[in-house]
Amino acid sequence: MEKQVKKNSSQKTSSLNSNNYYDHSTDFDYMSKSIYWNFLQCEDAALAELNGEYRRFQDETPLLVGNYLHSFFESEESHQQFLDDHKKEIFKYGNPEKGMKKAFVDADKMINTLKDDPYFDAIYQGDKEVIVAGTIDGIKWKGKLDCLVLDRGLFLDLKTTQDLHKKYWNAQEHTYQNFAEIHGYILQMAIYQELVKQQFGKKIAPFIIAVSKQDIPDKGIYSIPQELMDDEMNKLIKKQDHIKNVIDGKEKPEACGRCAWCRSKKELTNIIPIDWLKIG
Repeated sequence: MEKQVKKNSSQKTSSLNSNNYYDHSTDFDYMSKSIYWNFLQCEDAALAELNGEYRRFQDETPLLVGNYLHSFFESEESHQQFLDDHKKEIFKYGNPEKGMKKAFVDADKMINTLKDDPYFDAIYQGDKEVIVAGTIDGIKWKGKLDCLVLDRGLFLDLKTTQDLHKKYWNAQEHTYQNFAEIHGYILQMAIYQELVKQQFGKKIAPFIIAVSKQDIPDKGIYSIPQELMDDEMNKLIKKQDHIKNVIDGKEKPEACGRCAWCRSKKELTNIIPIDWLKIG
């Protein structure tokens, strides 16, 4: 039986705001980088996750660490609210008096290495957590900018990573990539650049500010060549119609055969010659 998202066709498109941006219901109205990226990895798993049948991340600590860092640089009020909302995940035994868990002690190291840098303090000045939305080749998209500095013609995105200089093997492309390439951050900046242009009438430059999760954190600020973003946007326009059709139940999803979701559904239906076994 073909899977499809259950959605009332009479429902109107949600109007995005800070309260509902992350609501699951808006994922049916707007494509986002995270949803699109999930479908590029495995369509069957991504559709299962949209339908509430599967969770990719059982351990949400890495996601919470990133949000912890983002909330700190958004505002003092936002950070305090984040602490109040996630006491169980952040503090030992859920008690602030017992101290923070190691992952968030390490997150404070990342925060300190940025906030103590005078150049970061000078450049990371602008409107925080700005929601942008628009239409790319007929499909609605949404995004949220970490820091928009419209009068200076730029926006900035904070990223945490294991090691700025680590190389990652991309089995689909058969090549090693850096942290920005392997996680689709160049694609994300291309999407945001287009949405900013539609919403504010300006084509502005994105920069990635990255900080590592090492014991002594590393940091860097990176520009993205326009030709790389243009290439990612061209790929998106070619692929997004199929992904949208899969979400709407008009086309069947393809299974990658390797991810956790696919492994959980795998059955021994045929015998494969060992020299046909795909590796890499």
